[in-house]
Amino acid sequence: MNKQALLGMTLSELQDITRNLGMPKFTAKQIATWIYEKKVGSIDEMTNLSLKQRDKLNAEYEIGSSEPIEAMHSIDGTVKYLFRTPEGNFVESVYIPDNDRATICVSSQVGCKMNCKFCMTGKQGFTANLTANQIINQIYSIPESEKLTNIVMMGMGEPLDNLDEVLKALDIITSDYGYKWSAKRITLSSVGLRKGLRYFIEQSNCHLAISIHSPLPVQRAELMPAERAFSITEIIDLLRNYDFSKQRRLSFEYIVFKGVNDSLIYAKELVKLLKGLDCRVNLIRFHSIPNVELEGADMETIVKFRDYLTAHGLFSTIRASRGEDIFAACGMLSTAKEQEKNGEKL
Repeated sequence: MNKQALLGMTLSELQDITRNLGMPKFTAKQIATWIYEKKVGSIDEMTNLSLKQRDKLNAEYEIGSSEPIEAMHSIDGTVKYLFRTPEGNFVESVYIPDNDRATICVSSQVGCKMNCKFCMTGKQGFTANLTANQIINQIYSIPESEKLTNIVMMGMGEPLDNLDEVLKALDIITSDYGYKWSAKRITLSSVGLRKGLRYFIEQSNCHLAISIHSPLPVQRAELMPAERAFSITEIIDLLRNYDFSKQRRLSFEYIVFKGVNDSLIYAKELVKLLKGLDCRVNLIRFHSIPNVELEGADMETIVKFRDYLTAHGLFSTIRASRGEDIFAACGMLSTAKEQEKNGEKL
């Protein structure tokens, strides 16, 4: 009999379990504390539960954590972890230390349906949604778990395409019964899906990052097929209905491609498109991937682009590139093992 994982369960779900097993309601909070605060490896370590209660739990449940099966270390300190899911799929996440910050870049899917031209995950195609257990496990099971200061949902997959499980994981991370993290320490990145964007904004207080990459809808559609279903102009119109001027941050991710979207004409259009929104733009250097002819703009061009945006009232930063030597940088996650399993090659 396959046991159910307790890791990734909300307090409400744990209360259902304890009720069904004839345990007091407060036992659910005790279980949550053991899992999310004390990070036990087994039910037998939950010493304030009676032996009988632990036996009942052990009969049907387990913690459900699994360590990464592989770790690749970059010369800059970045570590890329490979996890195997119970279904035999593979997924990557990235640990990024940076002075007093330590960020984990978490995946939400095995592969991705969005098929962005510049992204290796998109070239892999879509295999499966990750469960809340598999999302949380990427945080729970790495050696640096206790050092983490920030979480970015920017790994493999489109988070809004797996919204129920992503929101469940975020609830556990931010709730008093879970990790007790402030939502200000978490950023979700999305291409902007109609069905999920509004719901996410209204149900979560986490920061939001929209992948834009071109202010021109026709060009953006060439880079990002999702533009055809929900255009950037519609996304901006939706975002204008919400207040991002206080605790919550809205940002736009912009990969700068050489000779494609790197001239000041695009900077001007970006200023025009985002005018009036309380937001920032993160400029990202493109990291070359196999079988894609796009090239990254040089740093001098990116700096000029940033300076134009800043001079015209649009706060902009240049994101430092990390982990490129181990294919852990933005757009480079792909889990080659998934292709190997399916007899494919990138």
